[in-house]
Amino acid sequence: MASDAAAKLAVLIDADNAQPSILDALLAEVAKYGTAHVKRAYGDWTDNHLKGWKEDLLTQSIQPIQQFGYTRGKNATDSALIIDAMDLLYSGRLDGFCIVSSDSDFTRLAGRIRESGLVVYGFGERKTPEPFVAACDKFIYVENLGGKPDGEAPRKQRSAAELKQDTGLVNLLRNAIDAASDDEGWAALGGVGSIISKQRPDFDARSYGYGKLSDLVAATTLFEVERRSAGEGRPKTLHVRNRKKTAKA
Repeated sequence: MASDAAAKLAVLIDADNAQPSILDALLAEVAKYGTAHVKRAYGDWTDNHLKGWKEDLLTQSIQPIQQFGYTRGKNATDSALIIDAMDLLYSGRLDGFCIVSSDSDFTRLAGRIRESGLVVYGFGERKTPEPFVAACDKFIYVENLGGKPDGEAPRKQRSAAELKQDTGLVNLLRNAIDAASDDEGWAALGGVGSIISKQRPDFDARSYGYGKLSDLVAATTLFEVERRSAGEGRPKTLHVRNRKKTAKA
């Protein structure tokens, strides 16, 4: 697998299930994981409900793929996207796929791509069914990108008290830190993030109002955070540790 910066990605958009308003933020997010060598959007472009896409497709150099809806109630767009994805997979030219949809119909596609050793990033709204979310290596909710498909306001930053009351979050962080820790309990934050992503593909600090995992961990006030030097000329790395419980007086 190529490094993140060099990873060759295909961005396949189900235009029937996404909004053009997210494109700028979406492609900026994709750039964190690699380079979009293929950018395609699927839909029946003769249908008026997709007319808002035209300018954005041109601006972002996204290729529109025409798929007529021959039969009412049958999603021909999904089939076209899946067929193209398999053709691209067998070409051997790519390192991963970005599937943009909130539709569970792509669950098996994501699983098949991963079986071939390629990474799958899913992008969709919070209403996306859990099976599709779980089938991806990482799933990003478009609401966290600043795209607000339903007019949803940005996530408010949760206070330390609110974060501590979220037992699911606290246990997830604690268990990941324990799993990645050394003999003294310290864990590199990068390793912690990797473990969390494997357990929860849709985990995102932005869902709690924080831009980065390090900010979220620090905001809980439940963990020690230490910035360590990795050597001369190299950037410092963050390490975290569960705070030791103080004995009650």
